[in-house]
Amino acid sequence: VCAGLWLGHQRHGFDYTDAKAVADQLQEKLTFVKQHRDHPALLMWGVANEAEGEGNDPDVWKAINQLAREINRIDPNHPTMTVIAELGPGENKIHNIEKFCPHVDIVGLNSYGGIESIGNRFVGAKCSKPYIITEHGPIGPWEINSTAWGSPVEWSSTKKAKFYAKGHRANVIQHSVVCLGSFSFLWGHKQETTATWFGMLLPDGTRLAAADAMSEAWTGTPPTNRCPEITRLTMKQTAGLKPGATVTASVSAKDPENDPVRIKWLVRTDGGTIGTGGDPQEDEFTVRNAVKYRGANAVVTVPAEPGGYRLFAYVYDDKGGAAVANVPFHVAGEITLKSEMKVAALPYVVYGDKAKPDNVFIPSGYMGNSEAVAMKLDCRTNPFAGATCLKAEYKSGQSWGGVLWQSPAEDWEGKLPGGANLSGATHLEFQARGAGGGEVVNFVFGVLDGSQPYRDTARGELKNVRLTKNWKNYRIALKNLDLRQIKTGFGWSLAGQGKPVTFYLDDIRFVKD
Repeated sequence: VCAGLWLGHQRHGFDYTDAKAVADQLQEKLTFVKQHRDHPALLMWGVANEAEGEGNDPDVWKAINQLAREINRIDPNHPTMTVIAELGPGENKIHNIEKFCPHVDIVGLNSYGGIESIGNRFVGAKCSKPYIITEHGPIGPWEINSTAWGSPVEWSSTKKAKFYAKGHRANVIQHSVVCLGSFSFLWGHKQETTATWFGMLLPDGTRLAAADAMSEAWTGTPPTNRCPEITRLTMKQTAGLKPGATVTASVSAKDPENDPVRIKWLVRTDGGTIGTGGDPQEDEFTVRNAVKYRGANAVVTVPAEPGGYRLFAYVYDDKGGAAVANVPFHVAGEITLKSEMKVAALPYVVYGDKAKPDNVFIPSGYMGNSEAVAMKLDCRTNPFAGATCLKAEYKSGQSWGGVLWQSPAEDWEGKLPGGANLSGATHLEFQARGAGGGEVVNFVFGVLDGSQPYRDTARGELKNVRLTKNWKNYRIALKNLDLRQIKTGFGWSLAGQGKPVTFYLDDIRFVKD
């Protein structure tokens, strides 16, 4: 294996000018190296994965090189590799590795849409080190064309497999002198934009064609029984659909060994999310009883709630292989509510000394690495206003965590009535500060955006907010948003920043200017 040593990302709040934080990170990683350097499965050390950001900060490169140098010293039997996202403008990342990282032995390259040309570009940058393709797969959702309503158009698993194979050939075969091999993304499954964009396997372990393609590329031996193939998926109408209407769809599929195939159809919500750097995403919801089908033909009943959806077709050979494709579609209209709520008085305080007893939002939705999350609602350390503020802690330097203010508590699927009608509010505003400054936190409201019976009618967020040591006012604009039913009044999340994170919140409220 290549053992990965995760180094903090600046966009997650890690500060490479903080000498103590950098030194602590170094010692933590070296302790791990000493524990595992004699393991017989170890091939090399992966020193950071996409920690470079835009690639122009010498402090990041110097920290990478320092760790690589110390690994070379205590474990001369295993090379070091640092992994970067593409080459950067003008191949600046390669030039900076050459300049600042003499102790890095190998360059790992993560590339998707540019995979067929990255070998030529790497050679053209005149790097003195060999490279390994450390991530490649289909064209990413940030690179591909989208629908008129902003949903990226995903390739079928059949088309993806051909691109996986091309990426391998363009590097491991055509640049065999400098390319030492390839890893593909992802030998497993993951929700990233959709449930199937990057997964080479389905959740039950069933293979998709990318797994077959890469197995053959790596071993030279084709699978004994190949995955089915999808040649076409069509839906008669995909835009301007009216709730309750019916639309026909069909899929064309075949099996290389002429095995009989079984086809399953389903509809999922589609938030149109295009993630950043593989950051965690919540699973999309499956809409129950939305499709009636017999084999390759289906009739879709348009969901009642407006917004984006995807129709998925799964084709199984029942011999361990499958194919999958989806088509995005959009439902027009206004969100229908199970019940009409009286408009709440503004300002509506979600958290603060002036919160009213009838405030419906409860900080109950602990997310991610929840064991590392702690909140003190009556903290008396330098409140912004009144006697108390909220102290939030994430006690790990890795993974991610956060909390949602829910109504009612623990209603993750929008099955229960609750929330508040905040029509007329123009902003969600709050006060925040970091314990030391530089902490990076995401803030959000309205996360139940699927077809749940009791969903949020609007959503807003502030991403990657870098806090200061002093209190600062932050606002999420609400203009033109439907605020008739807000079930998730507020929330925060953050990614591990190489050390525990503490920050403070106060006066979280919906206001009308």
